Amino acid sequence: MTPSRRDFIERSATTYGALALGIPPVESTIDSTHDKKYSSNPLKILFIGGTGFIGPHMVRVARKEGHEVTLFNRGITNPHLFPDLEKLRGDRDGGLDILKGREWDAVIDTSGYLPRLVRDSAELLKDTVQQYLYISTTDAYQTYNIIDINEDAPMAILQDPTTEDVGSFYGPLKAQCEREVREVFPNRSTVIRPTWIVGPGDRRTDLVYWLQRINIGGEVLAPGDPTDPIQIIDARDLADFVIHLLENKTLGTYNAVGPESELSISEFLYGIRAITNSAINFTWVDAEFLSKKKIYPWRDLPLWWPPRDDYPGPPGMSIGGGTGFGLISRKLSISAGLRYRPLAVTAKDTLDWFFTWAEEWKDRQRSGLTMEIESEILAAWHAQHLKYDY
Repeated sequence: MTPSRRDFIERSATTYGALALGIPPVESTIDSTHDKKYSSNPLKILFIGGTGFIGPHMVRVARKEGHEVTLFNRGITNPHLFPDLEKLRGDRDGGLDILKGREWDAVIDTSGYLPRLVRDSAELLKDTVQQYLYISTTDAYQTYNIIDINEDAPMAILQDPTTEDVGSFYGPLKAQCEREVREVFPNRSTVIRPTWIVGPGDRRTDLVYWLQRINIGGEVLAPGDPTDPIQIIDARDLADFVIHLLENKTLGTYNAVGPESELSISEFLYGIRAITNSAINFTWVDAEFLSKKKIYPWRDLPLWWPPRDDYPGPPGMSIGGGTGFGLISRKLSISAGLRYRPLAVTAKDTLDWFFTWAEEWKDRQRSGLTMEIESEILAAWHAQHLKYDY
């Protein structure tokens, strides 16, 4: 069993105890769009999913733009959201009948993980929907050992076409889902490959780890080399982009990665520091030392991975970093209309959202180091690098 990056983050041993499932949703008080309003004719949009983390942001953008939205899901995740929208209850695993005979201009599939289920929905809708937009992932690439990975790079291959183990084969399964969509909707599909998605409502709390830790203050362990690149995208920027593509009937495949120019881990950390009033200092601990101490990227230090082909990840992880990690091409997406809000805005909005739920989250499992382990690693680092004044 080899868990994917996403699965490893969600299952790893972390700071705050046992995992609870009911992560609070981002509420409508958080603005989901930039000031710019895209002009378009109203569309009828079907969401498969739509009430988790990224879906609500897309729903809010679509509504702000005047589109007619229908939600299809099981009614389990955040069923209180959008009480005034049409909600069709069903299960995409054998329960699609409620969609038969209905017509929409576009469908946004935010919850497709298994190829057979994605194909089922695509087959049912192919004669009544004009455009199928599928949310995939950059984990669908075969490797990160390529600098400036573009949309034509080799995709992961699902070696066992019968497997439905999302935890172990997340990337290859998503890659196969893409193939199913393109086969059923030739010349009528759009595939979005986001990098790590952050922002208000982030259920995986990878950005929240750094926001909270820096807000606490004191000496903060900063991993690797300050120039190591990272890539994230605000869920609201992703939502703006998705609706923009539908409005313009844009087809093809797009890496939804950000920010607009390369972002180093030092720029990321100091950017977060700028929104807090805490007195802190960063201590940079190199990747080799962290590896020897069995402190791993993603699991223990979220959103970071040294851009090297040989750097070890957490044991059993199915896909790791590489020389191209944090350097995936965003050129095609920018040319198609992807825009980015400043890191400071993402950081502040996410921290404000987290504070709303901080008391309820105090016993929840999250990504990152405990304060105790961080202190131990920092103490060991300082002990190895003592400098004496004579």
